Amino acid sequence: MLERNFPSDFIWGSAASSYQIEGAHDQDGRGESIWDRFSHTSGNIHNNDTGDVACDHYNLYQEDINLMQDLGLDSYRFSISWPRIFPEGRGDINQDGLDFYKRLADGLLEAGIKPAATLYHWDLPQALQDEGGWFNRDIIHYFREYAEEIFKELGDFIDFWITHNEPWVVAFLGHYFGEHAPGITDQAKAVAVSHNLLLSHGLAVQTYRDLFGSQGEIGLTLDLHPVYPAGDSSRDRKAVELCDAFKNRWFLEPIFRGRYPEELLTKYQQHLQQPEIEDDDLEIISKPVDFLGVNYYTRKLVGYNPKPQILKFRTVDVEDSKHTAMGWEVYPEGLYDLLSRIDQDYQPEKIFITENGAAYDDEVTVSAEGKAVRDPERIDYVRQHIDMAGRAVEEGVPLKGYYLWSLLDNFEWAYGYSKRFGIIYVDFETQERIFKDSARWYRDLINNQEEYSG
Repeated sequence: MLERNFPSDFIWGSAASSYQIEGAHDQDGRGESIWDRFSHTSGNIHNNDTGDVACDHYNLYQEDINLMQDLGLDSYRFSISWPRIFPEGRGDINQDGLDFYKRLADGLLEAGIKPAATLYHWDLPQALQDEGGWFNRDIIHYFREYAEEIFKELGDFIDFWITHNEPWVVAFLGHYFGEHAPGITDQAKAVAVSHNLLLSHGLAVQTYRDLFGSQGEIGLTLDLHPVYPAGDSSRDRKAVELCDAFKNRWFLEPIFRGRYPEELLTKYQQHLQQPEIEDDDLEIISKPVDFLGVNYYTRKLVGYNPKPQILKFRTVDVEDSKHTAMGWEVYPEGLYDLLSRIDQDYQPEKIFITENGAAYDDEVTVSAEGKAVRDPERIDYVRQHIDMAGRAVEEGVPLKGYYLWSLLDNFEWAYGYSKRFGIIYVDFETQERIFKDSARWYRDLINNQEEYSG
């Protein structure tokens, strides 16, 4: 199945997020999130889909745990819905919402699956958005209070924590490009939001240390891209540096070095007067983490952009390469380059691939043997990327686990239900789950690795 073998303690997992799979949007006291509001605003989401029901994981979680157990997963990465715990963002805890995550974590442990929890995967309580959301600096304290309650209530079940998933997406897709909730298109706000997200991360790390010391592990997940020049000109090479600062180093540098990339910070502060950095901010942001989570899907190929804008680079499409249904180039070598670069430049204690996977146009076929979903392209995509991950491990990169995105087909944000990333097919009308060929392949891979290690 693979030419490479992984260490015996390597973690094989899969991942999902609360708004994308839970549904139950108004059940048991859950409050409104920004994605509820955004998806219910006509024209924001493909086909005007919403996450109201999604995969109904809130009610079907035990069935999904059984599927994970059948897959042989070592770990399951999920996210906690902030408005399910604090319907107004702060104040009184909604016990019913909290109890769901206790049941989920307990069920995972009983199935021999390690729970890995993300505190924030984009579903901010709408009540906090009404007060300015992530642009309001007070939110860093609201997030710390939310994190503290979650740590206290779930810390005995869960010892692997991710503060934020892809803060770049929250800041820039949500506040600059307007493609994600809350749908704001203000570059200065986006930069300020990125700083507040990082601050809230640092406060959450500090809070966890105060409560649990070194008992568990805490880090964050970044969506990172290796960046390559589209041409050989000095302008193209400069564009690569700027894109890398924008996409990668704007978050890596403050976390691991306590500073922002100087060339981009200067541009932002000159043109946007953001971010406003207070005396202790970078010290808070750079609190040591136990690991870095890396989400990787494709590379960036960029060239110089002559248009009058702050960020003078443009993304170049590679037409003769393979692409997923998202239009993303399949480039597994980029994962190896990225992992090697992170290890060399930032030396994190541990790295986890917290998302990697592909969307394709899956169809259910019916035969005498039953229902099936043939997805050889996804199998090929995952196999090649795991091979590159293994290459990095062999060369000494401290990669400790791989979480395939995603466990289930789900609500794919602005794409609604039109894109399927899951290794388990979901019929959104009936909530039937069907193993795709990729699920069986992943199960065999995990079993083969365990037999080798055992």
